[in-house]
Amino acid sequence: MSERLKIKLSIGNRVYPLTITPDQEEGLRTAAQKIETTIKQFEKSYSVQDKQDVLAMCALQFATQNEQKTIDNTSLNEDLKLRLIAVDELLDTHLNNNVL
Repeated sequence: MSERLKIKLSIGNRVYPLTITPDQEEGLRTAAQKIETTIKQFEKSYSVQDKQDVLAMCALQFATQNEQKTIDNTSLNEDLKLRLIAVDELLDTHLNNNVL
């Protein structure tokens, strides 16, 4: 059984106590820091006072980035698949020509 850590993360002027595994700590702290940075940017750029609105805007931004990466990876995977099929066909042609 792995050891559990108790940490506290501050997001939007609220503290969230969490119990996590050690391998989760760095990712959670980095994510919390990115959220805090994004909150400050939105508050500065758009003069938004309501934390709920700022957090919703942060959530939308991060979700959009995640979805775009998924779309980009899907497109890249499809392109890679087509290239591998073309290479496979070239190899088959080459091997079949050299066998005869």
